[in-house]
Amino acid sequence: MNLEKRLEEYCLTPALAGFEEQMIKKLSADLKPFVDELKVDVLGNVIAKINGTGNSDNSLMVFAHTDSIGMIVKSISENGFIRMERVGGVPERILAGSKVQLLVGDRVINGLVGLVSHHLTPQDEKYKVKAIENCYIDIGATSRSEVEANGVKVGTPIVYEPSYIKLVNDRVAATSLDDRGGCALLIELASYLSKNRAKVDVYIVGTVQEEFNLRGAMVAAQQIQPTAAICIDLVAASDTPEFANPAVRVGAGPVLGTYTFHGRGTLNGLIPHPKMVALIENAAKSKNLNLQRHATVGLLTDNSYVQLVGKGIASVDICWPTRYTHSGVEMSSLKDLADLGDLLIEAVMNFPDKENFSRV
Repeated sequence: MNLEKRLEEYCLTPALAGFEEQMIKKLSADLKPFVDELKVDVLGNVIAKINGTGNSDNSLMVFAHTDSIGMIVKSISENGFIRMERVGGVPERILAGSKVQLLVGDRVINGLVGLVSHHLTPQDEKYKVKAIENCYIDIGATSRSEVEANGVKVGTPIVYEPSYIKLVNDRVAATSLDDRGGCALLIELASYLSKNRAKVDVYIVGTVQEEFNLRGAMVAAQQIQPTAAICIDLVAASDTPEFANPAVRVGAGPVLGTYTFHGRGTLNGLIPHPKMVALIENAAKSKNLNLQRHATVGLLTDNSYVQLVGKGIASVDICWPTRYTHSGVEMSSLKDLADLGDLLIEAVMNFPDKENFSRV
């Protein structure tokens, strides 16, 4: 299966944070033919190992998160409307009218986020965004008992209706490109390493609950205790008409994360290890790839917590630019994603087996 087909399959696979079973199964099955060891831990992290060619104490963890944002059922009214709570950074301004799916075991219950009909909306309400507690889902039911008879209850996971469409210029718009693009690249890396071993042991990990609390990857890193870590995730592109001076453009190549800081109640982020920055920069130069750079406040990856495991892990984020993040129609360039895959493979193959990552 090529990269695009795998990306499409993964984007169409619902896997809300905390409910990643479908992606866990697919990622495990796709990794298994290429790796020496594979396990799934208690939280659901898929941890695969490909042995290196040397006897180095150094090892490398390469990871992407399997989960996506969404909602969870909070309450059900007597007349069959469903209230919800966010799981992750769901933007309320795009919810009204969105098509959603409620996941009941192996079944899908279709629904939509209701809104007051345009003809009945008072003038002073036309341009207001409803808070999540005032939003509701309509599945067509007329009573609470009908909702419950369909298997929906408090705690039922809710996702955007999965979609994948091709656009011009080798671009796609899809649900959960964040971070199914990264997951697809994990398979590309595993396939390559199965035939071309790196100098060090490489752990390829599909992490869980990134969109919920960013800490699922910590549990994997605690088990692995790698020397260094590379996180694959998207970064928000700023090349739409709202921004006069875009920092990151779709179609301009992969992106090196130079600084992230959440800055909204979470005092965490990542200033990457300089030797890992050099590794990525050298890999881009070797492959003649245009390497964009970003420094972003309001964005985190789970590397912000992985770096703190054990005695510290030398970490770096590599990304591909994406528009309309955290909506149901995120948009990326397939070429950017493929180039990021080439960058990743080059970096992994040149990861040093004897390097001391101490900062002194």
